[in-house]
Amino acid sequence: MIKSLNKDDFNYHRLIQHGNNSLKIFIFSFLSLIILPISVSQAITPTQNKQLVAYATDLPRAVIYDPAYRKINYPNGDVPAHYGVCSDVIIRSYRGIGIDLQKLLHEDIKANFALYPSKRIWGLSRPDTNIDHRRVPNLEVFFSRKGKVKPISKEASDYLPGDIVSWRLDNGRPHIGLVIDKKSSDNQRYLVMHNIGFGQVAEDVLFSWKITGHYSY
Repeated sequence: MIKSLNKDDFNYHRLIQHGNNSLKIFIFSFLSLIILPISVSQAITPTQNKQLVAYATDLPRAVIYDPAYRKINYPNGDVPAHYGVCSDVIIRSYRGIGIDLQKLLHEDIKANFALYPSKRIWGLSRPDTNIDHRRVPNLEVFFSRKGKVKPISKEASDYLPGDIVSWRLDNGRPHIGLVIDKKSSDNQRYLVMHNIGFGQVAEDVLFSWKITGHYSY
């Protein structure tokens, strides 16, 4: 004989269903706390960081400074190896350890275009895989969103091999470089691999200009 459900039965089933939904929400929230930091973190391993620094240190010096707009492949696109600007030091160094900043930045700027200065500075209305990743202000936004923002200070000990530093030059132009594991002549500061017009070189320039960004990625 089939028993008909009364009001109390319906309330009981609603309570069970509500309890199940609450349990599902709790489990999802708990798992999010565990999984999300792992999926969001972009930190490279200590071994990768050493490889990054080594790759940056070994970049070819004889590079013509040329900021001209060029069409390049996507992903893993690059301008000809004998050309480059300061941002290419960063891009090429990370690409040496298998990280394609062209692709990663494009994916983020495509999903969050308003967060980047492309329209404000360059008047763009959409992402451009040819140039977005080669512009220092875009890299600053990307590293602040996807990497670790580190303190900007006057203490040389705060800047470690593998760190990314950006500046504003005396003329207001943005600049960027990668800290390597070679020390200055007075042994007080790590050198920075950068390109300001004289090739991809390691120099004691950490505090030469106003620092506007300090990141690890």
